[in-house]
Amino acid sequence: RFGHGTTPGGDPAFDPLGQNRGPAPPLAEKADNSPEDKAKDMEKQVNRLIEESAAAGARRDFAAALERAKEAGKRERALCKHREANGLVDQINLDLTYAVCFNLANAYHQNGMYDEALHTYSLIVKNKTYPQSGRLRVNMGNIYYEQKKYPNAIKMYRMALDQIPNTGKEIRFKIFRNIGNAFVRLGQYQDAIQSYETIMGGAPDFQTGFNLVVCYFARQNAELMRKGFLKLLGIPVPGLPEDDEEEEEDLRAKEEKEATGQAAPDALRAELRKRQKEAHRYILHAAKLIAPKLGAPDDWEAGYRWVADALKPDFEPLASQIELEKALRFLKEKDFDRAIEVMKSFEKKDQNLKAMAATNLSFMYFLEHEYEQADRYADLAIKQDRYNAKALVNKGNCLYQRGEYPRAKELYLEAIGVEADCVQAIYNLGLVNIRMALWQEALQAFEKLHTIVPNNPEVIYQIANIFEQQDQLGHAAKWFNILIARVPSDPGVLARMGQIFSKEDDESQAFHYHMESYRHYPANLDVISWLGVWYVKSELYEKAIHFFERASQIQPNEVKWKLMVTSCYRRMNNLNKALELYEKIHHEYPDNLECLRYLVAICKDLGRPYDQYEGKLGRLDRGGA
Repeated sequence: RFGHGTTPGGDPAFDPLGQNRGPAPPLAEKADNSPEDKAKDMEKQVNRLIEESAAAGARRDFAAALERAKEAGKRERALCKHREANGLVDQINLDLTYAVCFNLANAYHQNGMYDEALHTYSLIVKNKTYPQSGRLRVNMGNIYYEQKKYPNAIKMYRMALDQIPNTGKEIRFKIFRNIGNAFVRLGQYQDAIQSYETIMGGAPDFQTGFNLVVCYFARQNAELMRKGFLKLLGIPVPGLPEDDEEEEEDLRAKEEKEATGQAAPDALRAELRKRQKEAHRYILHAAKLIAPKLGAPDDWEAGYRWVADALKPDFEPLASQIELEKALRFLKEKDFDRAIEVMKSFEKKDQNLKAMAATNLSFMYFLEHEYEQADRYADLAIKQDRYNAKALVNKGNCLYQRGEYPRAKELYLEAIGVEADCVQAIYNLGLVNIRMALWQEALQAFEKLHTIVPNNPEVIYQIANIFEQQDQLGHAAKWFNILIARVPSDPGVLARMGQIFSKEDDESQAFHYHMESYRHYPANLDVISWLGVWYVKSELYEKAIHFFERASQIQPNEVKWKLMVTSCYRRMNNLNKALELYEKIHHEYPDNLECLRYLVAICKDLGRPYDQYEGKLGRLDRGGA
């Protein structure tokens, strides 16, 4: 019968969707405590630790990488014991064991723990269950190479070659390159040549081609250098095919859009450009290396001509750079006219070469003291390339030479803005600040430069000099000491140290440094004079005489030194010798008042006639009045 409800003890209410049944009972838990499941969990933990170790190594956190690698090793050993204890030996994962050991060895290597790394690699390669482990001998060879144990490295590389089939050509050629590099380190260039020639005959690459040219250079074989260089030029340069080459202007426009974010970067073109740049770098380095050696000793130009001619068909920009190198060689040979002639030949070439040539011409004219020409070419270089730091420095130098220090400073600062580590700009900025008496700014410039070139004596000298100019003698002495450690035999620096200690009334140290300066350069009159006076103060007149006589030899027409020698004899109470010397001085310098006064005094002391000298002294005194 139909109804619309139930009594408390009657049938249930109408509920076609079963909404009043309440929540579903909980799912039955799966039994996961079995040995197999536990082993799977342990294996996951090991894999996770290996991945964490590799990630730490990739971000150069080598300590963390080693810690994770060791933990992975412990967990993996526990996993093996668990499987053995539960009769699951057939499930032992050899690939996991291999990965754990390999990762641990690599972590040891990254941390510089070479013995531990070699031991771990040895355990792997000696285990016959790892058929591909032989190639790990390459890693062992790399460790020996880093330790400079090159014979051991070569042995390992060759053992690796024996275990790699001929089908693995790429890795075999890489191992041959490592063998060649090790032979170069040992100075066994012929053996290195054999390894490199094997690669060049099978799969030539620019790095190997360059290494081969270097070995031919080391053997001083001009014919082989030519042959090797031509082989290097014959390697296909990575890049776009000629038919698909875009117009240069379109390419520049695209690159500008990418730089400003108006277009998405073309990753393929960027990679091809990178490879082309790398190839050109190897070719240019090889060209610079062999060009001076290919001609006869009396015709070094011939080598540059041959290299330039070899480059022109396919590498015109590199040929132009070799022409620039030839100009620089003329500069080294002090043949400025020929250097300028070569540089001027670039005035009608492309913009980059024109700017480079103008920069060098400006520098050469500056060295020749032709400042107007230097200024003109500096302006030309800046016009061609406003962001040419060297050109900006050249322009600044021209302004500095004219005494326009504020404008020169602006140019040096602009050059630093273009190239933050341009040492010439920073050094000259320090000099111009000294000229403008901006001591603190000068100090900042030279201290910045010191962080870039910490062992440069000129920079250290400038820092010390600034402190001395500001009467900060303690700081000055500290920096001069640093400088003396770099150039221990520089007499000028030793003399400056002596002067500083003299100002601080440390006579013993002042004497030490002046004497050291004299030992290295016994012709500095300031040092000689200081030492002579020091011995006089110490009443060591005989030693003082030695220094004043030395000064008299250097300046034979300077009466002062002769008078000081004679004064020492007078102080020693050797009046007869003093009288003899004063008479000689009077004969050479009859109007010298000091000499006449002492002649009168000594003659009185010795009871000798002195009227002649006294009368002349009176006349000279009256004449001077």
